[in-house]
Amino acid sequence: MKVLQCIVADDEPIARQIMEGYIKEMPRLELVASCKDAFEILQVLENKSVDILFLDINMPKLSGLSLLKTMQHRPHVIITTAYSEYAIEGFELAVVDYLLKPFSLERFIQAVLKVRHKQVPEETDSVDLKEAGQHALFVKSDKKLVRIELADVSYIEACGNYIKIHTDKMILTPETLSDFFARLPEQDFLRVHKSYVINFNKLKLIEGNQVQLVDNSKLPVGKLFKKFLLDKINKN
Repeated sequence: MKVLQCIVADDEPIARQIMEGYIKEMPRLELVASCKDAFEILQVLENKSVDILFLDINMPKLSGLSLLKTMQHRPHVIITTAYSEYAIEGFELAVVDYLLKPFSLERFIQAVLKVRHKQVPEETDSVDLKEAGQHALFVKSDKKLVRIELADVSYIEACGNYIKIHTDKMILTPETLSDFFARLPEQDFLRVHKSYVINFNKLKLIEGNQVQLVDNSKLPVGKLFKKFLLDKINKN
């Protein structure tokens, strides 16, 4: 399996060290460069082929998002930041994932797997096979671990630092929508709004900026997410 070449970009030395440590934990990732600003990134990209750019938003001279807007050809980008308010703009710029600091090694691995599925979809390893056959997840709810059958999920709703998982009943669990979405199989689940993820297999119809699911739930579709919804429909 191909080794993915990576750049870490952050103006904070400690943040770079954490990312470098995470990369060392994964045998099929290789660190090409560790940069403290956008101009160092551009200099590296002029001379090296890179698969993943781990990019902080708030950097001196030129912000991470401003850098992305100037790049015509770029590697897969995973945003790493302490600021959640830029998530929509980041996904509008087609970043692969958006990691909110501080994030765990597990969350980091989930983001890297998203890149690997895009970069080398014909290849699989043990983790990929596990994800491809994923039918259920365990979540914390009311001091218990509860098994959720993914086929039964209609939609997931953000509720602050919690989410509501809607099946034939509602399950409340202490997790952000972004983190839970990263655990879901991409072929079955789609984010349609900053506060909602739907099971695409439960989609019944689209009317204006609203979707209706087979259980007759009606949910808003965010302006920036509608393109992804329509693209997925056209591919099916």
